[in-house]
Amino acid sequence: MVLLLLVAIPLLVHSSRGPAHYEMLGRCRMVCDPHGPRGPGPDGAPASVSPLPAGRLRGPRDHQARPPGPPGPGPGGVAPAAGYVPRIAFYAGLRRPHEGYEVLRFDDVVTNVGNAYEAASGKFTCPMPGVYFFAYHVLMRGGDGTSMWADLMKNGQVRASAIAQDADQNYDYASNSVILHLDVGDEVFIKLDGGKVHGGNTNKYSTFSGFIIYPD
Repeated sequence: MVLLLLVAIPLLVHSSRGPAHYEMLGRCRMVCDPHGPRGPGPDGAPASVSPLPAGRLRGPRDHQARPPGPPGPGPGGVAPAAGYVPRIAFYAGLRRPHEGYEVLRFDDVVTNVGNAYEAASGKFTCPMPGVYFFAYHVLMRGGDGTSMWADLMKNGQVRASAIAQDADQNYDYASNSVILHLDVGDEVFIKLDGGKVHGGNTNKYSTFSGFIIYPD
């Protein structure tokens, strides 16, 4: 018994001074942290763990780089238009009366977006090739039992006609509308083909208007 104590006491003293040793039974797995806490810092506090470098951060291997997706919607969540849509539109009224065979000069211009309509000549000159819509309403000056004709012209060719008749000594309207394809420089205007047109000062009894539907 004394011999066992003499052997055990030095072993216990030696184990208390060195690091502890443990014997693990069964299977175990060791996990190593290469970025574990380092030695104490200058102030005696444990040193902080340094983060991984940004260049070494990687996702799963199956997430390969892919091409960028389509652009998102524009401001306000509205997707931008596919193509450029020009702004060309006009609307004008007739101030003074006309009669005979002449171009009607609608000189009371209300709208002239794009400045393609000229009040002095009464003509719309196409600034951009495309498809356009035009409409006109001409008030006949009645009272003498005559009739009035008004034609929409494209480069001197009739593209629409309208007639107003004064059978019962009253005012009547001649109206029509067209859809035309125009090239740059084409002219569109309204020509009186007999009869009398009522003016209207600023009342706009007779009007001429048009706008682009879509460009080529």
